[in-house]
Amino acid sequence: MRDDNCIFCKIAAGEIPSAALYEDEDFRVILDLSPASKGHALIIPKEHYRNLFDLEDGLAAKALVLAKKMTIKLKDVLECDGYNIVQNNEEAAGQTVFHFHMHMIPRYKGDKVGLGWHMGKLEEKDKEEILNKLK
Repeated sequence: MRDDNCIFCKIAAGEIPSAALYEDEDFRVILDLSPASKGHALIIPKEHYRNLFDLEDGLAAKALVLAKKMTIKLKDVLECDGYNIVQNNEEAAGQTVFHFHMHMIPRYKGDKVGLGWHMGKLEEKDKEEILNKLK
């Protein structure tokens, strides 16, 4: 399935030019036009899925394996010190393009990439509530 109004559908189909690093029958991997760091790339499925919640399990597994392969290869090319693999779901979590995609963000010692959160503490009442609701 494809969404004709989706920019990532158009990029994945090759209708909008991109710096493609890899392509197979399911995915296109491109350099991000607004990179957090040098070499920031996106894994985009060729079919339209709004986010991880809509993605088929087999394709989700393939995306993670692809992220592993690409970051291993790119780590040598970019000579970076590490990687963040980021995937946002829904607006509250930072998703801005509603077509599933994974960010592969190279990290360099001393870079100022602003990924993170303030560490909290697992409260006993929260832990119990969550565990009880999962039963």
